Amino acid sequence: MKESFNKFRVSMAVHLPTFLFPAFLCAVTVSIFISPASALDIPEKLVYDLTWSGIKAGTATQEIRAEAGETRIISTARSADWITTFFPVEDRIETVLTGGGPGKIGLPKTYHMKIREGSHRRDKEVLFEHGTGVAHYKDNLSGEKCEISIPAATLDTLSSFFFVRTLKLEVGSSVFLTILDNKKIWNVEVKILKKEKIKTKLGTFDTIVIKPLMQSEGIMERKGDMYIWLTDDERLLPVKMKTKVKVGSITATLVGGSFKK
Repeated sequence: MKESFNKFRVSMAVHLPTFLFPAFLCAVTVSIFISPASALDIPEKLVYDLTWSGIKAGTATQEIRAEAGETRIISTARSADWITTFFPVEDRIETVLTGGGPGKIGLPKTYHMKIREGSHRRDKEVLFEHGTGVAHYKDNLSGEKCEISIPAATLDTLSSFFFVRTLKLEVGSSVFLTILDNKKIWNVEVKILKKEKIKTKLGTFDTIVIKPLMQSEGIMERKGDMYIWLTDDERLLPVKMKTKVKVGSITATLVGGSFKK
């Protein structure tokens, strides 16, 4: 059971993730970053039911909004009441990005992850300085601090998920991202697998199925394949996410929120 709930962050993608996701030239990454094919609908809030092998296990949200020339993304996950009594989960990840223009996102400025999963705690922050190619890492629990060299257009795990939604996705191809996670730089491939029609509580959707080939540790740690179903339209709305765990699987299904219909 504990193994499964440690996967809440992965189910989000967010944490998208929270995937947001070998070696790739920085020049190519920058080219992709400044040439998005789709435009995000901002503000947007997505609410998900989290199920473990078909049993309701919690709720997750992903929210993006514009504030004073910046873009703020907040992702949360909470366990259901029946689970909270013996294994409480309360996760919050927030990233602030430079203003990227209408419907677009910029580069991350700050990233903060605060995790409570049972007795496990994490509270970490990153300050990005893209102009000097440095990220400042701080662990608020241990007091550890360090500086990390970052390539151009480096994303964090949360913003990478939303960034993928601004790209043109073609079945049979891949997109590549440079992600800072757990004090390391990861070059992550996201495969665009196929198109598929799925049915949810909100209706039937034509979707594009993608698979992040996650290599990183921390919140992007992979112990089973992850799949994400995005609407096959200009929204690229994540309506379903699924990852395998040691026993069964965890699925996040979109059930509500405020987003472009």
